[in-house]
Amino acid sequence: MQIQRYAAFSTADAGGNPAGVVLADTLPDAQTMQRIAAEVGYSETAFAAPLPAGDGWRVRYFSPESEVPFCGHATIALGAALARAHGDGGYALQLNDARISVRGRREGERWSAALRSPPTRSAPAESSLLAEALALFGLTDAALDPRLPPARIHAGADHLALSLRTRAELAAMHYALDAGRRLMRAHGLVTIALLWVDTPRRFHVRNAFASGGVLEDPATGAAAAAFAGYLRDLGWPHGGAITLLQGEDMGMPSRLTAEFDDAVGGAVTVSGEVRELRSTGG
Repeated sequence: MQIQRYAAFSTADAGGNPAGVVLADTLPDAQTMQRIAAEVGYSETAFAAPLPAGDGWRVRYFSPESEVPFCGHATIALGAALARAHGDGGYALQLNDARISVRGRREGERWSAALRSPPTRSAPAESSLLAEALALFGLTDAALDPRLPPARIHAGADHLALSLRTRAELAAMHYALDAGRRLMRAHGLVTIALLWVDTPRRFHVRNAFASGGVLEDPATGAAAAAFAGYLRDLGWPHGGAITLLQGEDMGMPSRLTAEFDDAVGGAVTVSGEVRELRSTGG
């Protein structure tokens, strides 16, 4: 079984979030997929197999420690892998709880891909969740940007969004992995996104992914889609598209573009460049 490796949302020849991709005739059992994801060691590995009716691909995502209902950067990596195997174009994807799509294409020696997310929704963060999250990161209410109130955001998976007043506070993000894992799993969160508003259409982001056994993600497409939906719910002046810069504080610069309209709950298109990493047998 070949394991393809890509860095999704890369910038030129650097950065991006590594993801594993396995294209198979049929999906392995869950235990095998979990083992492979742990051996690959990336924050997620996507497993895809053609649907029997020939109308798309069945996809499941696994982190080193658990299955994830939807992963944006692994979907972007999958888009590049499908384009490489079957040509540029769009591919329908059947997830555990949603049906989405991805488009992949080759651009010279690079690849790019764009996913269409599941529906989005958002709600104010519960007071107990907010208190626990602030304590986890050693923050107080004074660190929060009142323009973007703390919220539980969703696009195929749940995330918590915390907007900070300064870039320095974002750069100083730290927390204990075990404590973060307990908090995220107790509240059904896949990640906690800390953000800083550079301009109304440009955001710096760091994503804690302790629920999957990863301290921080260099690029998080699912959270980007959820955040875009949250901005729409707020009536934020998004102009139809936003840019999210992530991974800079990790030395893995990543760039994500989210495009969306004003239709409440509508899907979001998240796109970026992809660079190929080494592939291995498994």
